[in-house]
Amino acid sequence: MVQLVGSLRKELADSLSSCKVLVVGAGGIGCELLKNLVLTGFKNIDVIDLDTIDVSNLNRQFLFQKKHVGKSKAEVAKESALQFCPTANITAYHDSIMNPDYNVEFFRKFSLVMNALDNRAARNHVNRMCLAADIPLIESGTAGYLGQVTVIKKGMTECYECVPKPAQKTFPGCTIRNTPSEPIHCIVWAKYLFNQLFGEEDADQEVSPDTADPEAAWNPEETAARATASEKDGDIRRVSTKEWAKSTGYDPIKVFNKLFKDDIMYLLTMDKLWKKRKAPTPLDWQQLENSARPQEESPASSGLKDQQVLDVWGYCQLFRHSVETLRSQLQEKGAGAELVWDKDDPPAMDFVTAAANLRMNIFSMNMKSRFDVKSMAGNIIPAIATTNAVIAGLIVLEGLKILSGELESCRSIFLNKCPNLRKKLLVPCILDKPSPNCYVCASKPEVTVKVNVQKTTVLSLQDKILKERFGMVAPDVQIEDGKGTILISSEEGETEANNNKFLSEFGIRNGSRLQADDFLQDYTLLINVLHTEELERDVEFEVVGEAPDKAPPPQSNKEEVNSITNGNKDSAQPSTSCKVTADDDDLMIIDSDEEVGAPSSSAAVASGTKRKHPDSETGEASTKRPRTDQSAATNYDDDDIIALD
Repeated sequence: MVQLVGSLRKELADSLSSCKVLVVGAGGIGCELLKNLVLTGFKNIDVIDLDTIDVSNLNRQFLFQKKHVGKSKAEVAKESALQFCPTANITAYHDSIMNPDYNVEFFRKFSLVMNALDNRAARNHVNRMCLAADIPLIESGTAGYLGQVTVIKKGMTECYECVPKPAQKTFPGCTIRNTPSEPIHCIVWAKYLFNQLFGEEDADQEVSPDTADPEAAWNPEETAARATASEKDGDIRRVSTKEWAKSTGYDPIKVFNKLFKDDIMYLLTMDKLWKKRKAPTPLDWQQLENSARPQEESPASSGLKDQQVLDVWGYCQLFRHSVETLRSQLQEKGAGAELVWDKDDPPAMDFVTAAANLRMNIFSMNMKSRFDVKSMAGNIIPAIATTNAVIAGLIVLEGLKILSGELESCRSIFLNKCPNLRKKLLVPCILDKPSPNCYVCASKPEVTVKVNVQKTTVLSLQDKILKERFGMVAPDVQIEDGKGTILISSEEGETEANNNKFLSEFGIRNGSRLQADDFLQDYTLLINVLHTEELERDVEFEVVGEAPDKAPPPQSNKEEVNSITNGNKDSAQPSTSCKVTADDDDLMIIDSDEEVGAPSSSAAVASGTKRKHPDSETGEASTKRPRTDQSAATNYDDDDIIALD
């Protein structure tokens, strides 16, 4: 006769009380998951999260209260979970899982790892650490009404990176700087402007008119001349936007007239841009001030402040106030200080809202409310607490299968917004086998990269290809040239002199092979270099065999149409690679910090292509949804956002 402890077999209950599990992320899913784990009988739990509690978390992350705002999510989640089961042994880490302290040996302490993350970089890292430690990983994610849970086990299932994910959606610099045609272009410009004025300057985020715009000239010679002229100082000392703003004392009116009057008038001199477009209309502070009427109480004023759309003068005043506030913050931090844009920082959000709307007005677009701008700038998918609860419950159920030794019965489970044709909201799918071509979990990971070796620097190879594209944390690279030439070393300062040299200067040419090692991740990748001079403009490299933008056209599927999130298939997937107009909430997803995160579901999101998987109950093919992709910072609030570049 089977002995039960509560609703569990005694053997399984004993296993729960003795095993040790790691929960990565203590946000929306993480809070629900911790509560479920202690109530199910798990006794030894480690939880890690770098984030602190914000007021905006309180509506769904129920382990937190108003008194906890500003405190560590991991620490408070631990204390709150212990109230459900005081005998549990919970260890909290207020830290990034990508910290080198959490190495392979750290992961080997656990019987099971459960992800409740919100960004691609951290997901990639945990995936690799679990592969290296040979520990089962349960991956999960939510996006609005959609959710997904899957199990990853080395040698048995696809890993998180087995299926190439589409590249993030980006916009050409000349569109952002010269010819915006959609509100999102203006919002991206405003975020760039924030960094140019108050944050860390990035040459790729320039906001001034692009004189090298190929569309502004009719012949290649003129385009080349413009580009060359823009790189030369001539008789005028060129200064950065930040230097110029500092020289004015961050005078709001001078900054306003430079950005919204002088720069726009300069754009108008590039008359070829306006042959087939409506020309922009410059704004002048003095004229607007003279024509401004006293603010009257409008019927809309009784609604939510964030959902009101102001008039042009209202956004002028908001711009002035936000610049003055941000200027004060910079002064308080001292010389050389920088601010970091955060959608939850009111002055920063006010600045982006005002700047974006003023630019929308200049380019004849309908202006947006602060709520809409925040949704697009922070790429927020409305968080649904119930979705988090369902997914957290599914994570525990899959965990029970693993600890019972029934890994073969684990499934990828998809939570839909609407029932499918068989009236199901939850669709289980059989786990896929590892991809033999995966550049992470294959026996000998290898990849081919197209790159112009005469124009690509060692620093670009390190930061944009190895770290950003292939998810390495601290790569070491040597050239397979018979001499074992060290190109990049993870030891600080050892190869710094190589950073600004081109790959060709080290004898790297078409057919060269590089070996990249990340000792933290216990990961080695062999890179075949394919030299080319035919990459598209603003494209520095291309991974051969991964071209999501060229994927087959989407297949139509009535069931899929009925089960999309916010009225849009791309947000249902959801994806950082596509601009999304949502029917329900009118939101756009540009870059997501939020993912629906199963490994095999990431195929060709940008194009809407689908993969068919056998339903575990009927054996029929069922559509498996691609996960949300994200780049970027290690932030663990898994149910909120999807992020800008």
